[in-house]
Amino acid sequence: MGDIKVISEAPKGEEITALMGFPGSGLVGSISTQYLVDNGGFEYIGSITSKYFPPVAMMVDGVINAPIRIYSKDSYVAFVSDIPIHTSICYEVTTGILEWLNGHKLKQVVILAGIITNTFEKRVFGVASEPAYLETLKDKTEILPMGSISGMPGSLLTECKTLGIPAIGFLGETINAPDPRSSVSVLNVLNDVFHFNVDVEPLLEQAEEIEASMQKMAEQVRQSENQQDVPKKEHLPMYG
Repeated sequence: MGDIKVISEAPKGEEITALMGFPGSGLVGSISTQYLVDNGGFEYIGSITSKYFPPVAMMVDGVINAPIRIYSKDSYVAFVSDIPIHTSICYEVTTGILEWLNGHKLKQVVILAGIITNTFEKRVFGVASEPAYLETLKDKTEILPMGSISGMPGSLLTECKTLGIPAIGFLGETINAPDPRSSVSVLNVLNDVFHFNVDVEPLLEQAEEIEASMQKMAEQVRQSENQQDVPKKEHLPMYG
């Protein structure tokens, strides 16, 4: 794995399903995966480090957290990242993760991410590395006829396809801002597919609070703009 180091206990179960949540559109991957491990009975087992990562320490209630953490529950392993992975090292991080997972009887990889669309329905789109895997998602997600997936989600899905590792992805319809409501939609699909039974109501309430705050901020900006006097031509400075 070279410059990408996985420092972790071995996962508890066999036939491992790996859940991946990295920052991206709407932060859907990070929000949904972190919420899952916090509320689904997962335990912290390790982290990923690299000289390529930014020199930053994440802190929660005064305690330092690794920027990329690994959690485990039964036959599930979850990777949660608080830092965006630069496109120039996505391949290295991807191969480092998959090499480690392949040493622990990997069954499949599940990518959680966001996708920006022109609507706000908060749908969840399903993707898979092979048509057979997609069949299991058709009654739980919508299938995009065409599109592209960038960053770590795209790198992971592409490498899984290349290596013959079963992989599926849940892409929450989102906007270019933190989007807990889209994360709720993704978590609902995860509950349906993997039977996690995680209560998403607190996250939905948080989404409503964030939306109300953003609406209030937008209204304040509009009021500020309306109160500003547009300078008349004769008041503009002259140069020349």
